[in-house]
Amino acid sequence: MTDYRSVPVVTSGQDYRAAPTQPGSRMARRAAAAAPPPPPDDRPPRGHRGGGGGGGQNKMRVLAWVSIGVTTLMVAGALTGYTVYRDAFGNIKKKSVNSDIINPRPVDTGALNVLLVGSDTRAGKGNARYGQQLARTADAGGKRTDTIILMHISPNRDKARLISFPRDSMVEIPKCKNETTKQEMAPRRDMINSAYNSGGIACTISTIETLTGIRVNHFVEVDFSGFKNIVDALGGIEICLKSGVNDKNSKLVLPPGKSLLNGEKALGYVRLRHYGDGSDIQRIRRQQIFLSKVVAKATSSELLTDVGKLRDFIAAAAGSVTMDPELANDTEQLINIAMSAKEMTAGGVKFTTIPWGPDPEDKNRVVWKQPDASELFTSIKTDTEVATPSPSASTGTSTGAKPKVTLKPEQVKVQVLNGTKTVGKAREVADQLAKEGFNVVGLGNYEAPDGKSLPKTEVHYAKAVESAPDHAGTLAGAVVPKPAPAEGKVAVTNPATYTPVTPPKSTPAKGTPIMQLVVGEDFESVKVTKLPDSVNNSTITASEQKNACT
Repeated sequence: MTDYRSVPVVTSGQDYRAAPTQPGSRMARRAAAAAPPPPPDDRPPRGHRGGGGGGGQNKMRVLAWVSIGVTTLMVAGALTGYTVYRDAFGNIKKKSVNSDIINPRPVDTGALNVLLVGSDTRAGKGNARYGQQLARTADAGGKRTDTIILMHISPNRDKARLISFPRDSMVEIPKCKNETTKQEMAPRRDMINSAYNSGGIACTISTIETLTGIRVNHFVEVDFSGFKNIVDALGGIEICLKSGVNDKNSKLVLPPGKSLLNGEKALGYVRLRHYGDGSDIQRIRRQQIFLSKVVAKATSSELLTDVGKLRDFIAAAAGSVTMDPELANDTEQLINIAMSAKEMTAGGVKFTTIPWGPDPEDKNRVVWKQPDASELFTSIKTDTEVATPSPSASTGTSTGAKPKVTLKPEQVKVQVLNGTKTVGKAREVADQLAKEGFNVVGLGNYEAPDGKSLPKTEVHYAKAVESAPDHAGTLAGAVVPKPAPAEGKVAVTNPATYTPVTPPKSTPAKGTPIMQLVVGEDFESVKVTKLPDSVNNSTITASEQKNACT
C-alpha cells in the first residue's frame, strides 16, 4: 500500500512581506531543479483500488486524451469538404447540461476550455465487460470517471495545455443536482470524481469551475468501446516493447519488439501496470507515446487524403463520444480545436498534472499543493490576450508614432497603493507582482477624494520621464482587468504608514522611473506567467515524447 504519510505534508508558502491573506479574498482563492522529480501518480493508491486489474486513472486519462486529440482531429476533413462527412458528424451523441448547472459561473475570457472525461459506464453495447464491478443501477449498471482533464486552448488558438486532476483529490464539491432524481445535493468534502458519480457531467463542470474559477465552455465524454473503435478505425497502432508482456490483469499477451495493436489490445496496453520496472513514470511515458502515435496517424496524409478511410474514421470517432450540443453543432469551433490539437505533433500542447501532496486526514487520498495549484489556475484565467496586428504591421506603413517598447517585469519599479478598504490588499498584490518579477519598491495607501474605495485599478507615471509610458504599459499589461495608464502621480495617504521595500539584487538601472499601481475594487489578479517548479516538473510536451521501444 502506498503510504502518503511518508511524503512531507504540503503547506502554503509564506506571503511576500505579507500580512495574512484575508479569507474569501481573491488572493485566498489563488492562494528548475537539477533532477526534476517524477510526475505525480494519478492512479488511486494501492490501498483502495478496485478489482478487475485496475488501470484506473491512467487508463481513463488516455481515453480522454484520445477523445479530444482524435475526435476533434476528425473534423480536419471539414477543411477540404465538409459536405462529404456531414452524415458522419451527425453520429455525435449530444447532451445538454446547462440547465443542471446551478452554481454561479466564471466569466468567459475568450479562451476555449473543454472538459474531458473518460467514462467507465457499463451502459451500451460492449462496455459491461470492462473495468471494476460496480453496484448495478436499473438502467446503466453504474458509471464513474477515473479521469478529469481540462483542455485549455489560448484565445489566439496557438497553444494548449491539458490539465489532469487526480481522481483521489479531496475537494469541496458544491451543491449539485442528482443526475437521476434532479434533486439538489448539499455541498460536501469528497473525492473529486464523486461529482460525476452522482451528479454527472453537469456537477463535474460545476465542481471544476468552483474550484478553479475557470469557465468550462464545452465537454467531451468517451467510453471503453469508443476508445476501441477509434483505434480500430485507424487500422491499429504500432508499439514497440523491449520485453514481452503476459499480464492476466489487463488480459494482454505481446512479444518483444514491434506489435500492431487493434482496439482490444490497445485497451489492454493502456491499462497495463505490471511491466518493466512497474514504475508509474514508465507507465505514464508509455501512454503518452501511445497517444502521440494515435494523433500522428490521425493527421497523416495517408488518412486525410483517402476519402473513404477518413469518412469511416470520422464516423467511428463521432459515434464514440458525447458532447454538448453547442460544441457538436458548431463546426467552426470543432475546427478550432482540431487545428490546435494538431499541434500535439509539434510540441504545442503541454500535459500537466495538478501539483498534489498527501491528505493529512487520509494517507490514501491527496490534496492540491498550494499556492502552486492556484497559480496554475490563475495562469489559465489570465490567458486573455488576443493579438491584433497594428496598422503599420498590417499595411507595411509607418504611423509616425513612437513605437512602444516591451520591457521585462524585472525592468519595472512599482509602488503599490491600496485604494480599497480591504486591509493588507497592497501586500497581497505586491506578492503577486514580485512572483512575476516586478520590482516592488514600496507599499502604502491611497484614499479617493470622496473617501470611498477606488472602483477601478489605476496605473500612474511621471509625465516628465520620457520612458515612463513604456514602463507603465508593461505594468498595466500584467494586471487583470487591464487599466489604462495615466500621466501624473497620486499622493500617498498618510505617508507615515508608507513602507519602503528593498528591491532584489537585480534592480533596474539607476534613474528608472517608479510606477504607481493603485489597487481598486475591480482588481482580480496579476497575470501568472512564471509557474512554480512543481507545475513545470509535472509538465511535458508532445515534442518530448520518444518513438522508441519501452
